[in-house]
Amino acid sequence: MLNRRTVLATGAIAAVPLTTSLGALAQGRKDAVTLAMTLEPPGLDPTAGAASAIAEIVQYNIFETLTKINPDGSVSPLLAESWEVSPDLKTYTFKLRRGVKFQNGEPFTAAAVKFSYDRAGGEKSTNKDKRTFAGITTQVVDDYTVVLLNKDIDPDLLFVLGQATSIIVEPKSADTNANKPVGTGPYQLQAWNKGSSVVLTAWDGYRDAKALKIKRATFRFISDPAAQVAALLAGDVDAFPRVTPRSVAQFKANPKFQVVVSGSRAKTILAINNGKKPLDDVRVRRAIAAAVDRKAVIEGAGDGYGAPIGSHYVPGAFGYVDTTGVNPYDPEKAKKLLAEAGIKTPLELTMTLPPTPYARQGGEVIAAQLAKVGIIAKIQNVEWAQWLSGTYGSKNYDLTIISHVEPFDLGNFAKPDYYWAYNSPKFNELFNQIKNAARPADRARLLGEAQRLLANDAVHGFLYSNQWITVANKNLKGLWKDMPVFVNDISALSWS
Repeated sequence: MLNRRTVLATGAIAAVPLTTSLGALAQGRKDAVTLAMTLEPPGLDPTAGAASAIAEIVQYNIFETLTKINPDGSVSPLLAESWEVSPDLKTYTFKLRRGVKFQNGEPFTAAAVKFSYDRAGGEKSTNKDKRTFAGITTQVVDDYTVVLLNKDIDPDLLFVLGQATSIIVEPKSADTNANKPVGTGPYQLQAWNKGSSVVLTAWDGYRDAKALKIKRATFRFISDPAAQVAALLAGDVDAFPRVTPRSVAQFKANPKFQVVVSGSRAKTILAINNGKKPLDDVRVRRAIAAAVDRKAVIEGAGDGYGAPIGSHYVPGAFGYVDTTGVNPYDPEKAKKLLAEAGIKTPLELTMTLPPTPYARQGGEVIAAQLAKVGIIAKIQNVEWAQWLSGTYGSKNYDLTIISHVEPFDLGNFAKPDYYWAYNSPKFNELFNQIKNAARPADRARLLGEAQRLLANDAVHGFLYSNQWITVANKNLKGLWKDMPVFVNDISALSWS
């Protein structure tokens, strides 16, 4: 697995009276931090939506999971004190932490675990990992012992149980978590100023409340690249994970900041709606892939920070194979493929772009490349909520650019109702074999086959694995040096 380093933002000095001493100002900021994010989440319940921005605020802060994913990708106990795994890798027995309460005063027990996982895999579930939980049977042994019976072999299950989709929720408050989140974590929601910020404050009832150095955390939402840079330089935010890379040089040269370039498991793709004509023709999709120069896109969308990919898998991940040669950049081949498919050019398509800088910048580059082979991609810029509802929810798009950040998400290609409408019995069978492969060598071989199939089917224009830039005040300590998942672990932070 490629691990991902973080950084965070600059020591922010808000407007203060001239009579205020710097010493008093520093003293006042010791227990508070302001972070910035590109996108505002649609809600605060990670079991109800696919947006990674949800987890960036709530995971390990408001909500907790049985296991915790560490910066190096390892897994350690969180709400579970320990666990045992059966030799066949299908039975997991967890011993739970005692004395834990939810923020509404209800006790944390095995019953809450069963409720959370049954709900996540239930018929009405909107959890993006519903398929995983639907295959798990949860049995309560006693208040502090729970057994998970998994119908599949999943070597990554302990990691999955540390992701935001696996949070343990309190049954009475579960349905209102989107706006009134109730968890067992160290922080609770104080305010959500829609369109502006979310404020979390330390929860006095947390089991280790005295150890928290940060008592107040504010998340500000800034999507415009120029405004992101301005906010950092002005000191309006203390940390900006995954900031636009356009102005990295000036931050590296400024001693007030720390800058970290981090690898990731994210996959940025030119997603193609496989369910719409003529995009349901593999020759058209291959033409689109052949028209795109990945290196130029990385320069334009990520300012050179990224590694080319040819499938929905990244270098360094277990079982990775290099498929960038399957659909190489070849404009003349793209024209021939369109002709073979009976396409009369110009072919007009709509490219729907969310507000992230990599999508907006990359969209301009790709539209220019597609035009050279006779495909006119009309750019439609939408807000994040519109993308989630129209593109992701209603499949109302031809092309879109998006980063999928989940480490283990090949299973999305086995969901025919997923937003890209890919339906391949061959891939479905491969994925079932992957899930049930007990030997690592067999699993690696099958993962390679799955990657080659996705590349040959040109399901998408697979672009690059992201390298994220984070900028931070040099005095902010405890930041994750690597980040295999998108979280901002506030309880680990402190000021020097």
